[in-house]
Amino acid sequence: MTKIIDGKAFAAEIRAEIAREVEKIKAAGEQIPGLAVIMVGDDPASAIYVKSKEKQAQEVGFLSTVIRLPAETSQAEVLDVIDKLNRNPDYHGILLQLPVPAHLDKDALIAAISPKKDVDGFHPENVGKLWYSDREHQTAIPCTPLGCSLILERYVGSDLNGKNAVMIGASNVVGKPMAALLLRMGATVSICHSTTLDVAEYARNADILIVATGNAHLVKASWVKEGAVVLDVGINRLADGSIVGDVDFEAVKDKTAAITPVPGGIGPMTIACLLKNTLTLRKTKALSSNTNTE
Repeated sequence: MTKIIDGKAFAAEIRAEIAREVEKIKAAGEQIPGLAVIMVGDDPASAIYVKSKEKQAQEVGFLSTVIRLPAETSQAEVLDVIDKLNRNPDYHGILLQLPVPAHLDKDALIAAISPKKDVDGFHPENVGKLWYSDREHQTAIPCTPLGCSLILERYVGSDLNGKNAVMIGASNVVGKPMAALLLRMGATVSICHSTTLDVAEYARNADILIVATGNAHLVKASWVKEGAVVLDVGINRLADGSIVGDVDFEAVKDKTAAITPVPGGIGPMTIACLLKNTLTLRKTKALSSNTNTE
């Protein structure tokens, strides 16, 4: 029987656990986690997402701030904001909300964030650690792939040895880091992208299929292996205003062992994992401080 994965409920569990940890930190008289978000411009989708991040961060007891900058803000001005946050001990996590206006060099801005405060896991140093499988020194892991990996651990197990995993989509935000995490978990991984020939054939061999392309209903029932686990990262708005994923959910669901719906699947996990990363960075800083004083 197909398991419809409730990402909203799972995310609520993660937030509740984080809130309990923050209460313990407060009770011990220690510094609470701090998250700073930089938003340049007024992209409507980003504005909604940032507001949700701010609300949830406050609900779990974090120090939370959003620095909203006009769309015409220069590269130098954004770099100055990042520099100030890098040096501000109240904030353990810094996030640059993407996309940024076209005149800004997002890669240079991301690289300017301290790797120790890079809550999105996008800094080149942290990308390298992810692929190197340096678990001991890993700081933050990109939030959406982290959410997917937590779902897999719960519904499939942390050991994916012998499993074929197919990632459709090769972005730096989801596809590539997800592939790294799947390799860590022991899966045999294929990554499909815009020039892959016969993507459907790859998909049909997947025990675990993860899709993040931004193409509504790309994955049909004929693409999916019986008993596969399917994680749909896509979010697409149709002409009638409805939100659907990259997977044709109604056509595919009965073939799967487990599947995430859209909405209500991977989406809620992303912000929960942002909060989880912030707490991780705060713990890492505290551990480092204790080690340095011994």
